[in-house]
Amino acid sequence: MRSFSDKILHLPKVVRPLTLLLLSFFLLTFLTLPSNASAHAYSASYTKITMDQKHTEIVFTLDTLSIIELLPAIDKNKNYVLEKSEINKNRHHLEELVTEGLTLDKDNKEQTAKVEEFKLVKKENKEYLSIYMSFPPFSPGETIVFNDGFYFNDTGANYINLLSASWMGETSEAVLQGKERTWTILLTEVQQEQGQTTQPDTSQVQPDTAKPVEKPAASSWFSFFKLGMMHILTGYDHLLFLFALLLRKQTFKQYAAIVTSFTIAHSITLSLAVLGWITLPSRFVEATIAFSICYVAVENIFRKEIRHRWSITFLFGLIHGLGFASILREMSIPKSHLAVALINFNLGIEAVQLTIVLLFLPLLSLLYKLKSTRKIVVYGSYAIVTLGAIWFVQRIFL
Repeated sequence: MRSFSDKILHLPKVVRPLTLLLLSFFLLTFLTLPSNASAHAYSASYTKITMDQKHTEIVFTLDTLSIIELLPAIDKNKNYVLEKSEINKNRHHLEELVTEGLTLDKDNKEQTAKVEEFKLVKKENKEYLSIYMSFPPFSPGETIVFNDGFYFNDTGANYINLLSASWMGETSEAVLQGKERTWTILLTEVQQEQGQTTQPDTSQVQPDTAKPVEKPAASSWFSFFKLGMMHILTGYDHLLFLFALLLRKQTFKQYAAIVTSFTIAHSITLSLAVLGWITLPSRFVEATIAFSICYVAVENIFRKEIRHRWSITFLFGLIHGLGFASILREMSIPKSHLAVALINFNLGIEAVQLTIVLLFLPLLSLLYKLKSTRKIVVYGSYAIVTLGAIWFVQRIFL
């Protein structure tokens, strides 16, 4: 009796690379499956900086699993849960971790942080640790530089820091990721009228009365574009859903309808969720995303003819949009800045999605010319169902 590897070697030469391609895809997906059933395998932190002429406060929030990863000795009972007693016993080590990982400079001079408080918080069914730090106050004319050194040399961590800052009523946002970990701002005067902070007419005032000036590209539109790209590239469940949609043979018109309906659907709920108009439990959202993968894969196996797939894609796309929204929602971006962030985040998602479709369609067109097409599609769909079912069980019960 031939082994599985022998069977592959005896396949026709044209079939062999396509079969190996499919197997490699599923193996890669399985090996990179997040152990905690998270939809996105990267670590996201949130930094909120509040500055005025009386005080400066930084609240840095990082998921507890990353804390344990950075300080393995803190988890004495090895249950992968950061407990209050463990925080109290290791306060000194936590203070060292955060003060060495994060720096705040004024005019090229590092400022001394005072760690005030540690708080355990819950976001989207994940435990986070918020560290409250105070710094000396800053004044107009000073240049402030914030640097995040967490995971800087660990390229496999896919770490990002979503930063929001406030100076005398003016707000700004930045995404620190990859090698771009520095955020710089030049503090300038803002006009005070009747106890309210207002923006002066810059055409009639001196430059020192303008709003704060941000220097880095990290806070530009491109940072949110890259965040959207990274969000879907590390969103294995979203990618698997897209691959399942494309796997069965369809016309180009059907493929175009599927991609368009998915784009429109997730764009709608992404926007509504970030605006706070729609809120659903994250456990329900993530479990439904896993179910959508299983549903489409089962259709690939048992449905004789695929028609009107765009409609079911649209319905599930609404749920996937809620999954995309989670990371932006936690930034608490002011509504005045939200449109630019949303548009560019969504464009990043679409750029990756379109690239994947354009790469897969030529390969699939070759697959559909083979005699063993049906078997490859069925076996591939069974593998997709299996992965989707694992995620579903994890997200419902774990």
